[in-house]
Amino acid sequence: MGAWDLPEEAGPSSMKDKFFNGSSRMDIDDDIEFDYSDSDDELDGSLQELGEGPLRNFCKKASTGFFEQYGLISHQINSYNDFIKHGIQQVFDSIGEIVIEPGYDPSKKGDGDWKRAAIKFGKVTLERPLFWTGEKFSSVDGAKDYLKLYPRHARLQNMTYSSRIKVETHVEVYTEGLSRSDKFKTGVDRYVEKSLLNEYHSEVNFGRLPVMVKSDLCWMNESDKKDCEFDQGGYFVIKGAEKTFIAQEQICLKRLWVAKDPAWTIAYRPVSKRKRVYVKLVPKVEGVVGGEKILTAYFSVTEIPIWILFFALDVPNDREVVKLINLDTEDSTITNILIASIHDADKKCEGFRKRGNTLKHIKDLMQNCRFPPTESVEECLANYLFPNLKTLAQKARFLSYMVKCLLEAYRGRRKVDNRDDFKNKRVELAGELLERELKVHIKHAERRMVKALQRDLYKDRELHSIDQYLDASVITNGLSRAFSTGAWCHPFKRMERISGVVATLRRTNPLQATSDMRKTRQQVSYTGRVGDARYPHPSHWGKICFLSTPDGENCGLVKNLASLGLVSTTVLEQESLLRKFHECGMEKLVDDTSSSLEEKHKIFLDGDWVGICKDSSSFVAKLRRKRRKMEVPYQVEIKRDHHHKEVRIFADAGRILRPLLVLQNLKKIRDLKGDYSFQSLLDNGIVELIGTEEEEDCKTAWGIRYLFSAGKENPPAKYTHCELDSSFLLGLSCGIIPFANHDHARRVLYQSEKHSQQAIGYTTTNPNIRTDTNTHQLYYPQRPLFRTMLSDCLGKSKYSDHHKGMVPHPEFFNGQCAIVAVNVHLGYNQEDSLVMNRASLERGMFRSEHIRSYKAEVDNSEAPGKKLKPEDLISFGKMQSKIGRVDSLDDDGFPYVGANLQTGDIVIGKHAASGNDHSIKLKHTERGMVQKVLLSANDEGKNFAVVSLRQVRSPCLGDKFSSMHGQKGVLGFLESQENFPFTRQGIVPDIVINPHAFPSRQTPGQLLEAALGKGVALGGGLKYATPFTSPSVDDITAQLHRLGFSRWGDERVYDGRTGEKVQSLIFMGPTFYQRLTHMAEDKVKYRNTGPVHPLTRQPVADRKRFGGIKFGEMERDCLIAHGAAANLHERLFTLSDSSQMHICRKCKNMANVIQRPVLGGRKIRGPYCRFCESVEDVVRVNVPYGAKLLCQELFSMGISLKFETELC
Repeated sequence: MGAWDLPEEAGPSSMKDKFFNGSSRMDIDDDIEFDYSDSDDELDGSLQELGEGPLRNFCKKASTGFFEQYGLISHQINSYNDFIKHGIQQVFDSIGEIVIEPGYDPSKKGDGDWKRAAIKFGKVTLERPLFWTGEKFSSVDGAKDYLKLYPRHARLQNMTYSSRIKVETHVEVYTEGLSRSDKFKTGVDRYVEKSLLNEYHSEVNFGRLPVMVKSDLCWMNESDKKDCEFDQGGYFVIKGAEKTFIAQEQICLKRLWVAKDPAWTIAYRPVSKRKRVYVKLVPKVEGVVGGEKILTAYFSVTEIPIWILFFALDVPNDREVVKLINLDTEDSTITNILIASIHDADKKCEGFRKRGNTLKHIKDLMQNCRFPPTESVEECLANYLFPNLKTLAQKARFLSYMVKCLLEAYRGRRKVDNRDDFKNKRVELAGELLERELKVHIKHAERRMVKALQRDLYKDRELHSIDQYLDASVITNGLSRAFSTGAWCHPFKRMERISGVVATLRRTNPLQATSDMRKTRQQVSYTGRVGDARYPHPSHWGKICFLSTPDGENCGLVKNLASLGLVSTTVLEQESLLRKFHECGMEKLVDDTSSSLEEKHKIFLDGDWVGICKDSSSFVAKLRRKRRKMEVPYQVEIKRDHHHKEVRIFADAGRILRPLLVLQNLKKIRDLKGDYSFQSLLDNGIVELIGTEEEEDCKTAWGIRYLFSAGKENPPAKYTHCELDSSFLLGLSCGIIPFANHDHARRVLYQSEKHSQQAIGYTTTNPNIRTDTNTHQLYYPQRPLFRTMLSDCLGKSKYSDHHKGMVPHPEFFNGQCAIVAVNVHLGYNQEDSLVMNRASLERGMFRSEHIRSYKAEVDNSEAPGKKLKPEDLISFGKMQSKIGRVDSLDDDGFPYVGANLQTGDIVIGKHAASGNDHSIKLKHTERGMVQKVLLSANDEGKNFAVVSLRQVRSPCLGDKFSSMHGQKGVLGFLESQENFPFTRQGIVPDIVINPHAFPSRQTPGQLLEAALGKGVALGGGLKYATPFTSPSVDDITAQLHRLGFSRWGDERVYDGRTGEKVQSLIFMGPTFYQRLTHMAEDKVKYRNTGPVHPLTRQPVADRKRFGGIKFGEMERDCLIAHGAAANLHERLFTLSDSSQMHICRKCKNMANVIQRPVLGGRKIRGPYCRFCESVEDVVRVNVPYGAKLLCQELFSMGISLKFETELC
């Protein structure tokens, strides 16, 4: 039965027009049954009326509306907003009542009963980020105690951008005593009576919660003045550093999980571990009649035979159990398993068919475990076994459904769940991650509070306000530490922490920062054997980019969201959802075990069984229609599983959704009258958000053109949905690569994951109020000549008033359009080298500014148990230094703005009162002009200073460049303009790239880009190079030909040296090139002799310390192969740790240089062999100091080395 055979996908029929004379947007009543026969013809008609061109245009506007409404990092912000509105309240609600028992210290009891206390938490309120001005400022008239704290202040002052958590707290102090009661009325002789002594209500400061920039708590959300034009929020500022969450992929706990390894198991796994139920097929024990395997259930703390559990749930007899399981009893394997399970139950518990015996048996099993539950068996079954189902009969039905699924899977009638399928995964973001971490720290604070409160519950003490017992710094410091170190609480292992949840936001360019916030990560215990986790799965289609993944050990584990991927948040209106289900034809669950549900279809909401229906197709059709009318939230996902007679509905957080066009509602486009905002498209059901599982029910066209060619396919395709554009299957950094579908996948991966994120562009528009450690800025960034669908649709262009045709986010392109010729040039561009035009570079091509910041803080806080002496106090200031030059420093210890500092200069002067120098000096290879000087203090009162140095860098030999097609290369030669080949019009290329770079790399996309760019530069109409819908090669060549150029982009050139015509034609065209952050100036390392390690006397390692260059075994082999013996000796000996030692040729031991007396009372110093007690035959040899040191260290352990010597 195809998806189009279902009534819901057939679309409104033409009867609508017969009923109403008004607008076709009016919806007829859901209950009216009407004829769907002519819906295919009607759909074709409406498509033909709309036309292919206008529909493409509409898709572009719809995509623009999507990015306008949601942006690129809405998943981070939405999840955090959901947490501050509902999640944090649920965390405190889940704590329940904290009962504080008395300390039971007999010496302090006094008269009367022990005092007890109970604490309950109420409403949670979050203040917006504020900054306390301090006592000095607030005492002045008109001054405010608190000022607004903006992210820019937190960044500059190394503070945490956070808000205060305030919680309403109710404390009761009471005593407990036994009271008598009328047994005739109450049934008990005595009961425990509480007598209330005191009651306290207060709002308590619980700590501070880091605030996400641009979330609902952040001031920037409503501020007119933007910090930075490129900043979209979605990150936290922790101690001045920008941190962001990496979405964590976790297995979905909202559904039954069928697995066959290590044993056949079906698991019901809510978050709370006490409520989990596992049913397993295990090998039978000896002496049991029947099949090879038996069914057993694991619940609470024990293992229970399945038949015993059924009878504990009040199923009257065996026949009814088998009827509930509802499987084909003709199948001998299943019958044998069920018979064996009955025999197993009989063997373990005689008379188990009487409920009393069964409950007693389960009670014995529970009592025998290490930590038996305090509740009775009945309470356990009622509260912990499938808690959403109220009656025992319903619980028995659900248990039988689990058994049925397991046995079907065992017999091959149901698929085992695949852990790599995205429908079985959920993405954890800020909301879930913060909730998990916050719970741990609240628990810690609660333990400390209970201990402190216990002391004041004795008779002779009075209770203070609750603030005095609760340490707010536990939560503040705990969250701050988790963000700073990145060690986050493990999802299910207590006491363990995992890395890779929080990352520092990298800001080489805005594209890298955005990509960092769109990453997802799958945590695996061991990165070696992870099965198919690294491979792309069909369920990633349109939700996860199949190209944007790092190469190396994280390949396939760290992924990126596709362009239109949205992450769902929790739909809270569960009650109203159930009401809508009833309206659509859902019936309530029956409350008995006898009636048959053979013909009925089960309905699940978030994995819980909520009802049944007769006809699932009409139920799903009505529900989807309600969703398209916005009567049901648009994030709800509806899946009809016809094969298993189930309808699965999901409304939980963490599902990745994507927008698709609904074909049956396309005719409503004309009624919108140009209002193409994304919300109006959702409201009218023209676009709907589809999840991974629901997508299995859809037949989706890859693009508008496929809709118009559907009838020509054999058999004719009946589409239900359509992609907005096929390039939206790719991620952000892939979708802006021109002709990506023409390139080898590895090259696209290099560009999207490496080169685009290392390209120097324009980082932020507020560099004056930022102090990043390292930043690069390109002086003249350009946008490329080509366009792609994605680059055009990223929202409305902010620059359209000033620049016609400017793309919405030009900051995602970081580079310049260079004229590139494909040619060999004197052999200087072999093996990926580039030859560049020196005149172009002197005109400013690829010139960039490099800014490096040096930070120093003054920490005069006293160490515990150690008092600080006045002479040890450190302060900033200028003093004559032995370690470097202080000529450029002012008296305050900082250089003046514009000072030219070189290697060895002091950049921040810092000294103690005693004269000790703690200044910061520029190391080897560091130099620059002072750009800005900042002196500030953080919220702990520590003063710190930042000095930024600026360098202007023009490309030099060895700098790395890359095109947008993974064609990276280093600059090999700078050629003068007059020596370059030139065309008839006098055009001289900026870059010459070797033709051998293309065949083996398989990147014809770059040649197509150059040919298209040439056409665009000449005013051609073809501009788009969108992946999968790019113009054909014929169109590009025809455009060039029309404009008077060679079809294939070749040019006749003349040799710049001789002026002669070059025989071969040269391919030339404008190509977008990026300058990468890897520069020769940061990597060049050279040394003759320099600082050495004090112990081994070998050169030190660090480049900044003028260290040595590592010369390993393979390098040694090369020099041996060349026969360069003198060079090898110099490199490994003379320039490393050449040294001399003395050896006695008689005993072959080492002779030391000592001072000894000789005849005549004189003392002489020289080599002397203590073994032979003579100086005869002692020779001096050249050895590496490392060998001499080893000999002496072995000698100290009692091992003597003998040296053979030969005179040469």
